[in-house]
Amino acid sequence: MSTDPTQMRLEIEEIPAALERLTAGAPHQMKHAAERIRRMDLCLVTTIARGSSDHAAAYLKYAFEVYAGIPVASLGPSVSSVYGTTLRLENSVSLAISQSGQSPDIVKTAQMSKTGGALAIALTNDVCSPLASACDHAFDIAAGPEKSVAATKTFVNSVATGLLLLAHWKQDEDLLDAMRRLPEQCERAIGCRWDSLMTRMLERDSLYVLGRGPSLAIAGEVALKFKETCQIHAEAYSAAEVMHGPVSIVGKGFPVLVLAGRDASQNAVAGAVQKLAISRPDIFATGEPIPGTTTLSSTKTGHPVTDPLLAIVSFYAFIEELARRRGKNPDIPPNLRKVTETV
Repeated sequence: MSTDPTQMRLEIEEIPAALERLTAGAPHQMKHAAERIRRMDLCLVTTIARGSSDHAAAYLKYAFEVYAGIPVASLGPSVSSVYGTTLRLENSVSLAISQSGQSPDIVKTAQMSKTGGALAIALTNDVCSPLASACDHAFDIAAGPEKSVAATKTFVNSVATGLLLLAHWKQDEDLLDAMRRLPEQCERAIGCRWDSLMTRMLERDSLYVLGRGPSLAIAGEVALKFKETCQIHAEAYSAAEVMHGPVSIVGKGFPVLVLAGRDASQNAVAGAVQKLAISRPDIFATGEPIPGTTTLSSTKTGHPVTDPLLAIVSFYAFIEELARRRGKNPDIPPNLRKVTETV
């Protein structure tokens, strides 16, 4: 295993500084858009994204629905880019999330949303991109250049940008305070060690990742990273949904990673894990200790909607090391490239 830091590791270590840049610039970036949203008779938020950006969108779905009481739906880019349909989206906001802002189907769907009557907002790492030009507002996620194929700091900053928009729109001082604390907390999260899971996954090639609420979105991102950096088959499920079929292949020693949020879902997740434990899998869990599981080190944020972000930061540090220990180069996964353009 090489001792030289990978590009992925260097970018993980840049997350706190990237968040500092974002939170410093957010009030200026978002003031006008937040005021426009407050004046709207808003009835719907839609999201447009693929890959890690779609997991960021899923995270924001839960945040917007829980803290703003507004339904959030994911738009299928092919509805516009392949089938040529224009949706009726009056009195709605469309969030298009893409680190590059280049993919034709994402750009096309953002343009369609605007034509359909939505206030189109881009969250992107390139405010000169086609996506930024297609939208009414473009927010710079301020992650800086990201060269590793595996997205890390751009994922964290995409979620953080959406949370900052929510906080400024709803004038939520508690959430704004929580966002200001994130950079320092992420420094601590990078240092969390998941050695027990590391040992287990050095010898296994499949696992389940469970969560609920924003942590379910993180579970999706975790499963993707297992696949793309380590070529480990991982599936993400709701801690409730796993009992509706997928539990049938969980047997003795089967690895299960549970991302337990410190929020209203905590007791429900713990209850599901207790039922799952009957099959005697190896269960590793973040958050508060759950009987019958191995507790993984995690950092608290003090706010339920930001806690899962620290879990993904700790996971990124874990998965980069796991990839190297399995003889993989996480910067250059097979069959992948940094910018994926789909139609």
